[in-house]
Amino acid sequence: MIAANDLLRVLTLQDYNTRVVLLGTVLFGVCGGVVGAFMLLRKKALVGDVASHAALPGIGLSYLILESLTPGSGKSPHWLLAGAGLTAAGGLLGTRLIQRIRLIKEDAAMGIVLSIFFGFGIVLLTIIQRLPTGSAGLNEFIFGKAAALTESDVTSIVIASVLVLVVCCAMYKEFSVLCFDESYAAVLGWPVARLDLLLTSLVVVVTVIGIPSVGLLLVVAQLVIPPTAARFWTNRLGPMVVISGLIGALSAAVGIVASACVPNLAAGAIIVLAGTAIFAVSLLWGWQRGVVWQWLQQRETHLHIGQIDLLRACFEVIESVAERTEMGNNLPISPATMTAAADRDLTAIPISRESLFGSRTWSAPRFARVLAGALRESLIRLDAENHVRLTNAGARRAKRATRNHRLWELYLIHFADTAPSRVDREADQIEHVLEPALIEQLESLLDQRIACVKIPESPHE
Repeated sequence: MIAANDLLRVLTLQDYNTRVVLLGTVLFGVCGGVVGAFMLLRKKALVGDVASHAALPGIGLSYLILESLTPGSGKSPHWLLAGAGLTAAGGLLGTRLIQRIRLIKEDAAMGIVLSIFFGFGIVLLTIIQRLPTGSAGLNEFIFGKAAALTESDVTSIVIASVLVLVVCCAMYKEFSVLCFDESYAAVLGWPVARLDLLLTSLVVVVTVIGIPSVGLLLVVAQLVIPPTAARFWTNRLGPMVVISGLIGALSAAVGIVASACVPNLAAGAIIVLAGTAIFAVSLLWGWQRGVVWQWLQQRETHLHIGQIDLLRACFEVIESVAERTEMGNNLPISPATMTAAADRDLTAIPISRESLFGSRTWSAPRFARVLAGALRESLIRLDAENHVRLTNAGARRAKRATRNHRLWELYLIHFADTAPSRVDREADQIEHVLEPALIEQLESLLDQRIACVKIPESPHE
């Protein structure tokens, strides 16, 4: 159990070491989220994975070179990170060179470079383990040592982080165009290749500064998880970059606080797990793309479509009653008589549930749900004999729905050469998204071919 005093002490940042570690990891989280947002939109999110795995042989080579020159100096953090940065950059350069071979795709090139560099790094670590000095301390670069960051480590992270953020702010417009339309950026005369190289270099820098915090195996998570989670909250680049940086900072802070409160808890792993938890919340409840809101929106749309179909079915049943009445009176059926039928009081004509159910290919549960929804919204009502009757609001919407459907049917018949036997299903697929401007355009297009009536007659026999 976590003692309340220990938790309060950590949250109020009373310990100097906690403040130092928190500053370094939060800045790394912000940088990872900001740079990762651009890489995600560039569809190159796994570039960070290549860079992190390609950094391993750099650490091994730096250690061996330093030990050969000055025994006992192989564990110098700055030289080890410099070597990691060089091989990470070499790995990304190798990926681009392999991609120039036309038969090799980008994902295959990444897999080749990642496997080669990481395998080479494992070989070097095996060699280092057999040395008298051993490999003690190098595991911190693989799994991270966020809880043991020193002041010099944090100073390096702060300088690199500020540099990365300044470059991202200064090149925001260029990176935006590069992410969304590389061809347009080239037409504008921008150096696309150099911009892409600059963005890739920022990934290398973030990878290097993240190795002391979460380790080279988990640094890719801070480049991928925050921007992916931010994508569920907004559709605009600016807010996405900001939210991604905040998520990266929050996950880093949660990991450090948990590591400070619970002894022997790996801070790097907790940082990644905290980011994963935020991603899960975003996946479910994100305003723009969250699963819950998408489901609610689809449910509402499905219900709305069902109500439109129900109201149109009510109008068609009433129209068929009017047609039978005219036939019983031996009057000719014409657009004029149909218009008269449409102009009559639709609320006064009862409609049986059986006729409504048989007018569409509804299942019994869906018909019951649609009917209940229309009753709740006062589009229909039930009379004493349990027959359905349209309300005034329902009658207006029924006329409008039938009119829109038939306008689209007539357009498909006259201008798209669609057979009348097939036009009803195709009209059903589009009528629910007709906008007023499009309806007005359809009316003008059909004005010369169709009598100017409020509701055209049905094109079906």
